[in-house]
Amino acid sequence: MIKRIPIRSLKVGMYVTDLNNDWIPHNNDKRRGIVRTDETIEKIKRLGVTQIYIDPSKGLDSIDGEPVHEVDKQNETLLQQAGGLAPHLAPHAALDEEMIIARRIHSETQSLVGNLMQDVKLGKAIDLAPVHELAGNIQESVFRNPNAMACLGRIREKDNYLLEHSVNLSVLMSIFGKAMTHPPDVLHQTVVGALLHDIGKILTPDEILHKPGRLTPEEFAVMKKHAVHSHDILASTEGIGELTLLTAAQHHERMDGSGYPCGLKGEDISVYGRMVAIADVYDAITSNRVYHVGMTPTQGLKKLLEWSGDHLDPELVRQFIRCIGIYPVGSLVLLESGRLGVVIEGNEDDQRLPVIRIMYHTRFRMPIKVETLDLTKPNAQDRIVRAVDPATYKIDIRRFLA
Repeated sequence: MIKRIPIRSLKVGMYVTDLNNDWIPHNNDKRRGIVRTDETIEKIKRLGVTQIYIDPSKGLDSIDGEPVHEVDKQNETLLQQAGGLAPHLAPHAALDEEMIIARRIHSETQSLVGNLMQDVKLGKAIDLAPVHELAGNIQESVFRNPNAMACLGRIREKDNYLLEHSVNLSVLMSIFGKAMTHPPDVLHQTVVGALLHDIGKILTPDEILHKPGRLTPEEFAVMKKHAVHSHDILASTEGIGELTLLTAAQHHERMDGSGYPCGLKGEDISVYGRMVAIADVYDAITSNRVYHVGMTPTQGLKKLLEWSGDHLDPELVRQFIRCIGIYPVGSLVLLESGRLGVVIEGNEDDQRLPVIRIMYHTRFRMPIKVETLDLTKPNAQDRIVRAVDPATYKIDIRRFLA
């Protein structure tokens, strides 16, 4: 039985199944195996790991362990508590109408970020005018119906992660900042910061940036420099806003000081840095990449809750969940009827009752006629049991989001 133990209880001879450190960006450390030396334990501690998962059937046990199912139950309880908070955003436009506009904005923004990176690589200055324009377009789309841009954030290709991540982070920060009632100028600056947060990666050698295998400690040290590069590039950009710079510069800082580039702690990290850190981790761990199979959205939210306090701001995590829902757009959920459906819209009154696109029946193990189900309607007569992994049923959710 797999258990979670505090890092202080890790001993030589234990079998690690998960370092539980996906809050570390570009993390692809070896996750499994017998701990053979005290040096290995010290290395894991230096990563900022506070809790780790072991398998006592393959190595030594620990009296401090919590069974993994108990950990999941605790995280589920915390998630449902967050689900009791009323949602923040109400759509003002129909989803199908806004999707047409959102697709154009999404495509234009990806192209813009790609062009900006090439300009930086060639030594050109960043022209902020088109950045401001598209950041404004993203904000306007989110105001009309946040579910449209959120849907597009789940329709992604792992080989285009860098560009899609920048766009999706700006969408998440737009949704998050609006829910936190940030003034329009503040919201706009943080969205621009999210769009440009990884601009420094263009100065990271391709063989490291696109390496499919594990990074060596030396390579990871080079990778981490992208945060400094992003700060320096933006700081030298004429007309850059102070909050834009803060948002981009602090997206890898962590509450316990284990982040980078400055190792800031707690309140020393701006609220915008703490917000973008949450959105950045969520988007990273729920995305498929060359070296990483993404978690489901709901699994990702549970991990945010598990890492709250040590690494992420716990109150801001709750607010983030409040604004994207405990079943975020793109989640595959199992209903009491045995049917499966993809969440396509949140609910402005109760985030536990979203709008779902039904397409499969688990009892008959077969696809069924696609239909849309609004769980708030009296005739819905169905409820969500839990979120499930699309891979279990070999369902490509992207087909039902577009």
